[in-house]
Amino acid sequence: MDAKVRLYVEQPLGQGQAVALSGDQAHYLFSVMRLAKGAAVALFNGRDGEWRAEVAEAGKRGGVLVCDVQTRPLLMPPDLWLIFAPIKKARTDFIVEKAVELGARRIVPVQTRHTNSERIRQDRLQAHAVEAAEQCGGTYVPEVADLVALDRLLAGWDAGRRILWCDESLVGAAQGLAGAEPGPWAILIGPEGGFSEGEKAKLRGMAAVLPVSLGPRILRADTAAVAAITLWQAHLGDWR
Repeated sequence: MDAKVRLYVEQPLGQGQAVALSGDQAHYLFSVMRLAKGAAVALFNGRDGEWRAEVAEAGKRGGVLVCDVQTRPLLMPPDLWLIFAPIKKARTDFIVEKAVELGARRIVPVQTRHTNSERIRQDRLQAHAVEAAEQCGGTYVPEVADLVALDRLLAGWDAGRRILWCDESLVGAAQGLAGAEPGPWAILIGPEGGFSEGEKAKLRGMAAVLPVSLGPRILRADTAAVAAITLWQAHLGDWR
């Protein structure tokens, strides 16, 4: 029997492994999705790949699934971080969702001089990343870091990780990544108001930073994130 529902769990997964459900998970499977004992569910935890499991116990407040067979191995995304300044709630959610779908390994919200949002709900964004992985068939869930000041992040930057800086001041002909080498990378997307002059000077002075144009149009932050990840994946990631 094929599983029609995918569920993220925290527990280890393996042949014969029993997985106890929380109240919310049991409600979703048995009340919302109307699954019953014997039904198949696809489980993943971000570490052990995807496993087909069967409902062994079904109740209103809990239940137990038992793993049967691995259906997909763990597919790790490339070593790519997405660094972005949070914007309006729905558009920030969109950025996290698309970063998961497109294959970012870590998502880092940053506070810049012109960032409109001074706080985020890291736990809510992490849950959104889990939901995105459940929906898109992913077996890995990127960490969504807590909000950090851009200056602080850059001060402790590992020079071995290159930064693809989407510099809107370079708007014009798209600049390719010819000559760039695969390896650990990060994509940096600025706030709606752009980077401050001090932030630009800091970035231009870092050897790890590669400023690029995303073409002849200035893109919104959420669009720029999708365009930049797509560009990087096609040239340096696992789409090649």
